[in-house]
Amino acid sequence: MTKLSELEIGESLKDVQLEAVSRLDLIKYAGASGDYNPIHTIDEEASKAGLPGIIAHGMWTMGNLAKLFTAHYEEGFIKDYSIRFKGMVFVDDVITLQATLNEKTQNQLSFDVKAVNQAGSEVIKGKVLYHQY
Repeated sequence: MTKLSELEIGESLKDVQLEAVSRLDLIKYAGASGDYNPIHTIDEEASKAGLPGIIAHGMWTMGNLAKLFTAHYEEGFIKDYSIRFKGMVFVDDVITLQATLNEKTQNQLSFDVKAVNQAGSEVIKGKVLYHQY
């Protein structure tokens, strides 16, 4: 495994592919987060809202992006995080998380991050500022 400090600008972390999103994932996340909006767990409510099916919580997808850095927890921590939601995530979607180094200083690394679905469409895009010990 490459240390983050060894990355050069333009290089990427190893992609992380999540398992297909399940209804149970979203029910568990609703309980953990306290976000019980029924468009995330009940088909009829999602339909009433004009959606083709239940959608994942945006924060569920955003939180999963941290998995890109889990293997590097001994090197530092995520200091700042900014995300733009670009698309919806549905049950059975397979999400791939990606990060590319775009700036490097002595103790900080700036990454462009994104999550894409199985069709290659971006569902979130943003930046992560990683502070090294």
